[in-house]
Amino acid sequence: MDAGFFTLNFTKCNVIEVIESITMSVVDYVNDKGINLIFDTDIEELVMHCDLDAIERIVLNLLSNAIKFTPVGGVIFVNVKLNEGKIIISVKDTGIGMTEETLSKVFERFKQGDELLTRRSEGSGIGLSLVKYLVEMHNGQVYVESKHKAGSEFFVELPINNGIKEEHVSNIDESYKIGDTVVQKISIEFSDIYL
Repeated sequence: MDAGFFTLNFTKCNVIEVIESITMSVVDYVNDKGINLIFDTDIEELVMHCDLDAIERIVLNLLSNAIKFTPVGGVIFVNVKLNEGKIIISVKDTGIGMTEETLSKVFERFKQGDELLTRRSEGSGIGLSLVKYLVEMHNGQVYVESKHKAGSEFFVELPINNGIKEEHVSNIDESYKIGDTVVQKISIEFSDIYL
């Protein structure tokens, strides 16, 4: 399925395994920065139609954002749960939080928010915009709750029955494996976007 500058390849996959694998693959990197990363879910398995590369980009960009604005000694929580036919992925940090002005612009392309945010992070400014785009291509939504100086929590809601037509879905069930490209991304400083 063509999604503008991405071609999405939907497959049947265990999305819980995918999210957990991506999260756990960055644990050493996060710990080296003096930040604790916690993954939690009560769901063992959930097979649904999704694009593996898109889910990878969504999770990595949300983690990247949390890492940038969480100080040494802080904690990042990744949680996955089900609610009313939707899978909800949340990434919560104990970082600097956002002002109301920053919140209103957080998903806009090339917006870096307030001066403090800009000073602490350099990048293309399209990471969260990309997250929104890819989530919407799965017929989902993304939103954030934050208080200035009190951390942020990003939520991604994806419908389990996302309306993706069968002709757009590979018949092969895929087991997610951390690839070399992900390892390379983890081994360098997180940028603002993962393409």
